[in-house]
Amino acid sequence: METTLRGVGVSHGVAIGEVRHMGTAVLEPPARKIAGEDTEREQARARQAVEAVAADLMARGNLAGGEAQAVLEAQALMAQDPELMSDVERRIAEGTTAERSVYDAFAAYRELLANAGEYLAGRVADLDDVRNRIVARLLGVPMPGVPDSDEPFVLVARDLAPADTALLDPALVLGFVTEEGGPTSHTAILARALGVPAVVALARAVELTEGAEVAVDGSTGEIFVDPSARTKEQLRAAEAERAAVLAASTGPGATADGHKVPLLANIGGPADVAAALEAGAEGVGLFRTEFLFLDDSTSAPSEDKQVEAYRAVLEEFPEGRVVVRVLDAGADKPLDFLTPAAEPNPALGVRGVRSLLDHPEVLRTQLTALARAAEGLPVYLEVMAPMVADRTEARAFADACREVGLPAKVGVMVEIPSAALRARSVLQEVEFLSLGTNDLAQYTFAADRQVGAVSRLQDPWQPALLDLVALSAEAAKAEGKSCGVCGEAASDPLLACVLTGLGVTSLSMGAASIPYVRAKLGRYTLAQCERAASAARAADTAEGAREAAAAALAGN
Repeated sequence: METTLRGVGVSHGVAIGEVRHMGTAVLEPPARKIAGEDTEREQARARQAVEAVAADLMARGNLAGGEAQAVLEAQALMAQDPELMSDVERRIAEGTTAERSVYDAFAAYRELLANAGEYLAGRVADLDDVRNRIVARLLGVPMPGVPDSDEPFVLVARDLAPADTALLDPALVLGFVTEEGGPTSHTAILARALGVPAVVALARAVELTEGAEVAVDGSTGEIFVDPSARTKEQLRAAEAERAAVLAASTGPGATADGHKVPLLANIGGPADVAAALEAGAEGVGLFRTEFLFLDDSTSAPSEDKQVEAYRAVLEEFPEGRVVVRVLDAGADKPLDFLTPAAEPNPALGVRGVRSLLDHPEVLRTQLTALARAAEGLPVYLEVMAPMVADRTEARAFADACREVGLPAKVGVMVEIPSAALRARSVLQEVEFLSLGTNDLAQYTFAADRQVGAVSRLQDPWQPALLDLVALSAEAAKAEGKSCGVCGEAASDPLLACVLTGLGVTSLSMGAASIPYVRAKLGRYTLAQCERAASAARAADTAEGAREAAAAALAGN
């Protein structure tokens, strides 16, 4: 008999197939003692396993490219953390096997992360995956990962590690469902990049029966267990209708009455450019430059290496707009040469632009490389700083750009509520704002994007978050400047209409979402979008805001 469940839809599309559960490694090795003469051999085994896992993660990242590469390279650095390795070797020296020492050392580090504030706590799932891979290698058991199957299936897991999500084969994995995660988790971001229908934060997802047929609607978040023939027909018909609308929607982003809303792509490096161009992106709204810095956590890449990577992207968008975010390090992206070794709460410490201002030579090199990369190109280069809190930080970044003679518009990201509340003050120093709704939600609601239990507070439809967006957009309009959104909120077609109604001047998202947003936006006038925005802000809950906006656009 058909049963309907509801999670959080994070990647558009419909998947109908049988359930297959994610395989896991043996998580807890036996507590067995070793003889003193075996200490060096066990320590060598541990080091070899760590290096092998790190190399495998780097290789997976190279194959996947884009968003996934940055995430997997961060995991590889996690595996090679010198303090963790030192703790492992100490435990072995006290007479414990390599696999048990790894397990116990990671458990201790896991507890520190879980209690270290929202950003680091959100990396516990990544840490668990690294631990499982090292322990599995030491025990000689299969790695955790996607199950083998001759037939396409719907993958179900408590959570999906980036290493698994990054290399999913869309021809085999029709869609996936997880119990953990939120709309802005790594799982959600990578799902959208792959174009795989996905639902996260589904309570008791792991209890779905192996082999049971399910229908997954990644747009609504609905899961139909043992779906009827009628339900499957309706879902397929709706998906076919969406596909037809997408195919008919081309050209620049605009409302039905011609109000232009440039639709831009979020990219992590040159590997993401092809997908952005194929989706019809009008430029890049967020070029994350971290991928260049994760290869070596002990030193920054050379200026020449940076020039080469930046130019490879800029050349692909002649006459287009490319917005580059300078290095965003700290918290979950620590770099030995840049971020403090120990802070009680790194998510609230020296991160983002604060790290760069503490290391002006790193910032100067990056800005100089960007200036060189843009030489002779007809691209419209814009550069922005992450995690700016106030006018003082905005001025310091703008001064640094002027000092190197950077031929670009200078802006800042609004990810901290203080910047939204004082947006007009910040705009006295820079030329544009770009709202990072993922982090803005985290800091507004004290709700980590990786924790499924608080996913409702990470919902970008939360009226308080919409209020902050409106404040920023109104400030930009008053100053005659632009205010875009480059957070994952822009990838929701209905919310894109609301953001437009709030006064946002451009929308940037994963390339796979651009056709959906373009089609939806083109159905409504600016006045309709403004009415939907007002209705959403008048609600008291995210669900209420979503329903109110939909009703306003439907004319109800």
